[in-house]
Formats: sequence, structure tokens, C-alpha cells
Amino acid sequence: MGEQKNLLLAILVSLVVLLSFQLMFPGDKSSNNVVSTNNATEQNLQPFPEINEVEDKPREEIINASNRVNINNSLISGSLSLTGARIDDIILKNYFEDLSTEADYVKLLSPKGTKDSYYAEYGWLKSNNSNIKLPDENSVWTSNNTEINPNSSTTLTWDNGEGIIFKRTIKLDKEYMFEIKQTVINNSNEDITLYPYASINRKGFPKLSGLYILHEGLIGVIENRLQEVDYDDLEDTNEISELSSSGGWIGITDKYWLAALIPNQESKFKGYFQSFNYNSNPSFQSSFTGSAINLKSNNEASYSSKLYIGAKELDILDRHEKSGIPMFDKAVDFGWFYIITKPLFYLLTFFSNLLGNVGLAIIALTICIRILLFPLANKSFKSMNKMKILQPKMMEIRERYGNDKMQMQKEVMALYKKEKANPLAGCLPILLQIPVFFALYKVLYVTIEMRHAPFYGWIKDLSEPDPYSIFNLFGLIPIDLPSFLIIGIWPLIMGATMVLQQKLNPAPPDPIQAKVMGMLPFIFIFLFAQFAAGLVIYWTCNNALSIAQQWIIMKKMDNNNS
Repeated sequence: MGEQKNLLLAILVSLVVLLSFQLMFPGDKSSNNVVSTNNATEQNLQPFPEINEVEDKPREEIINASNRVNINNSLISGSLSLTGARIDDIILKNYFEDLSTEADYVKLLSPKGTKDSYYAEYGWLKSNNSNIKLPDENSVWTSNNTEINPNSSTTLTWDNGEGIIFKRTIKLDKEYMFEIKQTVINNSNEDITLYPYASINRKGFPKLSGLYILHEGLIGVIENRLQEVDYDDLEDTNEISELSSSGGWIGITDKYWLAALIPNQESKFKGYFQSFNYNSNPSFQSSFTGSAINLKSNNEASYSSKLYIGAKELDILDRHEKSGIPMFDKAVDFGWFYIITKPLFYLLTFFSNLLGNVGLAIIALTICIRILLFPLANKSFKSMNKMKILQPKMMEIRERYGNDKMQMQKEVMALYKKEKANPLAGCLPILLQIPVFFALYKVLYVTIEMRHAPFYGWIKDLSEPDPYSIFNLFGLIPIDLPSFLIIGIWPLIMGATMVLQQKLNPAPPDPIQAKVMGMLPFIFIFLFAQFAAGLVIYWTCNNALSIAQQWIIMKKMDNNNS
């Protein structure tokens, strides 16, 4: 059985296993407890502020028209609006929208009133029978500083005019994490009860990858359980998902970016996923409410939480997880093969730092896998070579018993037994590589570290398909092609290695099967042309090493037989 046939069989078996696993154990992409859409809870709280914005003003116009406190460190820049005290302007300094020379930095958050507004909001909730005046989205706060940076925090203040003062102290570390301390000073003559809340609000459907293997939408970890809710699912149900926890986080994730609220991990909180539809404009919100704070007259109380706004850089997420944020690395969608995918990512990162290029790291990884599987591959190639030697005898059996399929199978099995040949021996090395293949596909597709990672020559982004096509002479003819006709150089090289492998392997005795196997390299050229270039480079190098190993074994066996 040829290696290409084994590859096809292994991939088909793997897909069946994966689909069966998905049907038997579907991931929990819904909430644990759904309550009515009026936001009422057992605490009888006043509802969250609903997202009802309809303006579509330019981003810069809104930013320039409002009083703001600047935000700045080595990784992000932006500002918060003193109206509503919203963190609504965050730009990522290390990431560009695309690879063009005119590309802008990634604008992660945008103010309320813009077309794609995306912002974080903090405040307090009260019970419905309370008449306390609270700050809202239109309240104008004062600030004791003009900038938030790693060396300088800012304290915002708002006075309700009834003896209660609200303060909010905001700190920023050297990366993407804010620390928010909300304080209430009760100078009134009454005892009050308030609940801290925070929300991340997003207007409209963002541009999604469209692939099922990646979750983009509302996300959180509640009671050490990952919760994922798609935008369209939440909009369709039009319900509020309420989840209780004593630790965790909640937010909204994109392919590479994350906005996450981290409540105080020492007290209980309730997390919420919800959608709004105001004048046919869908909006989405991840939020939480903290435990009740009972504040006596002439006293003050505080509630501290955190906010992560930035790229899903795994070393940063891991560091925060170790500091007490549970499963924070799960913001990166490593999928079913997490146990393989994450270590594979770190191995690639190690080689990339060592060699200075992610493409070279993929080649080094391929070599490591081949070394690890060398004993099995050796046995596999010896078996396939023996099958090639036995092929004349198998053809003789086929001609002799062509009309008696049962007897033909018996004679073939007897031949295998006599010559100690195993036609399935070539399957195991391929089967063991399939999880690595899928894991590498995940790593290249979902990790920010692989985004815009260049190789040599024309490959500027290993996480995207080879950009050129043989059908427009690799860019010399200026015509747009449908995606299935974009067949680049690396997929063609990979197809050539598959053809060469077929020459080394025994041809199937069945003529129809032989024709199908002969078409397989061309099918895989079109298939792999749609995959990330890094994945094609991996499989091409894997084929080349297989050819070299098989050629050496064949030469050795020929010398032994001569």
C-alpha cells in the first residue's frame, strides 16, 4: 500500500473520528442558566445600560470632540473619554492591519457613536427600590492626571450632589492589563447597597474568518469551565445568559485580539452574555456584576478588578494565568488537540527564536518529527519495499484467480504470510502524524505569533496561503482569479514530491485504483493550495525527508539482495 494511499486513508479516518467526537461530545457553546431579557436577577438590580447608539460618526471626530485622558505604554496607545469614563480608544503599536506599506496600526477599541464601536464601561448598579443617583453613560468625570501609563495612574471623580462621591483609579502595566479600582464614598445620612459592574460592548458583526475551527465571539471562563457563545447564536436567541462563579473572566474575542473583564477573584460574581437590537443594529455585551457592597453612612468601600485589552500573546496570557486568572490561555483557540497544539507552539517558538525565522522553525520541527518517527518509518518503508518486490507474484496470482475473488484473497494473504510482509505497516507513521498535522494547522492559523511571519522569497505571511498562482504566471498577468485557481509554487513543489514518492512505492494491482492514486497528487495540490503556506512547507519537507529515507532503505535492500 503506497504512502499516498495511507495518507488519504489516515486523513479520512481522522476526519471521521473528529466529526464523531464533535457529535458525541459537543463543546458547551451556550450558558448554564438563561434568564429573561429584562436583566432582572434575584438581587432585583436595576438593568444594565442598554446599547442603543445609532450614530455613525468618524472615529477621529468623536475622539477629538471629547475631553480625554491619554493611555500609553510600549504596546498600546489611546485614551478614555471623561464623558461616561469609558475606555474606548485603544491602538496596538506592534500590529498592522495588513502587510501593505500604507497599513494602519490595528485599532482595537473605538468610541461609542462610531460605526463599529467597541469599548469597556464600568459603574454601579442599585436595587430598583433605591433612589440613589448613579453615574451613567453621560456623566462627566474629572481627572487628576492627563495620562495613564506604567509610571502614572489616574483617578477619576464624579459627585452625585447628594453626598455620595464616586472615584475610579486606573492603572496600566507595561503590556495590556489595566487595574480598575472603583470607590464609593458615602457622606450621606443613609446606609446604601450597591453592586459593582463592568461591561464590554460591541456594535455590529465584526468581520469573521468564517471557519468552524475557530471561535470568534463572546467568551469566558466560569467556574473553571470555558464558555463560548457565537454572535449569531446569541442574536438568534435574544436572551441573556447568566453564569455564576467565584473566579474566572469574561469578554469578547477575535482571532488575534481579546477584550476581557477579570472580576475580583476573591469574591463571587455573575457573568452575562447578551445581545441588543436597536433599530436593526445588532450589538453584543459581555459583562459582570460583583457581590453586594453594603456601605454605612460616612464610610467608603472599594472594588478592584482588571481589564485586558490587546493581542492574544501566549506568553503574556500564561503569565497572567500563573498569577491567578484561571485558564486565561484558553483565549487562544487551540481546539481539540490542545494537549499537542500548545507544546507544538512552544517548540516552534523555540526554533523560531533560535533560527530567526518561523519557516526555518517549521523545517526544524519537521526534522524532529521525522527523527522521532524514524524507527516506525524505517519499518514502514522496508515493508513497502518488500511489497514492491512481491508485486510480480501478486500480479501472477491476480491473473490466475481473477475470476475467483475469494481464492485470490486467500492466495495473496498466504503470500504475505510466507514472505512476512505487512501491507498495513505503512499506515502507522502516517496516522501518528495526523494529530501533528492538525495541531500545526491550528498553531499557524490561530496564534498571533504566526501572523504576518515571513519566509524567504515571495512568502510574506506563513499563516496565509501561497499568494501566487500558476494560472496567472505567478503574478505576471494582472488578472483576478477565483480562490480555487490560486495554485502557488509551494503547492506545486509538494505535488512533485508526491509524484516522486509514488514512483518509489509499489503500484496498486487494481488498474482503477492505480489511476485514482495517480490523480491523488493533483487533488492534493488544489487542496493544499488553500492551506497556510507554513503547512505546505511542512508537508513538502516531510515528503522530501520520506523520499530520502526510502531511497536509502531501497538501496540498502538492493545491495543485500545482490
